[in-house]
Amino acid sequence: MDIREIQNLIKFVAKSGATEVKLEMDDFKITIKTVTDSGTPEATYVQHIPVSQALPQAAAPQPAAPTAPAAAPAQAPAADESSKYVTIKSPIIGTLYRKPSPDKAPFVEVGSTISKGDVVCVIEAMKLFNEIESEVSGKIVKVLVDDASPVEFDQPLFLVDPS
Repeated sequence: MDIREIQNLIKFVAKSGATEVKLEMDDFKITIKTVTDSGTPEATYVQHIPVSQALPQAAAPQPAAPTAPAAAPAQAPAADESSKYVTIKSPIIGTLYRKPSPDKAPFVEVGSTISKGDVVCVIEAMKLFNEIESEVSGKIVKVLVDDASPVEFDQPLFLVDPS
């Protein structure tokens, strides 16, 4: 299994809403876990275990577990700092595209001024492209997702300074 197949598997798992998927082949095992906090995925961990080393590697997920809680305190000060900002969230599950087409410029960038009703991105769901409009006027402070990334329902996409 090459890296593209693994990436496609990760995207599929993210879109499906599953929290854990295990794939066992003849020569390796892959475990994909999506760590959630209040229903939104924070991170996806991929663990590749060669079958010949499956028993010694069984303890490997335990060291990874303290890493996830360590990330939560780092996000807490950011949440306090960003409390003055309005978050534009995903209304649907799908793949987010920041550009109307691959050869065009993104709908918005950090520093862009938007008005209520402006299109900020599109989300592809079941081969339909849904324009996501801003519900607030202001300035884009932070883009929280990459282009062509899978997104979940209610996942934060952009931070907007309404002032």
